[in-house]
Amino acid sequence: MPRTPTYDFERKERDRIKAAKKAEKQAAKEAKQQSDAAPDAKSEQHQE
Repeated sequence: MPRTPTYDFERKERDRIKAAKKAEKQAAKEAKQQSDAAPDAKSEQHQE
């Protein structure tokens, strides 16, 4: 006997997974920007 489709639940799960991936990419992007900015600030301090 085939199972009853749960379209709403499946859509919510896809959206939840997509949002989690998007948040992970955003966090990685912010971390990269902070790490890129940190060495610049240190090198400017040594030049003074």
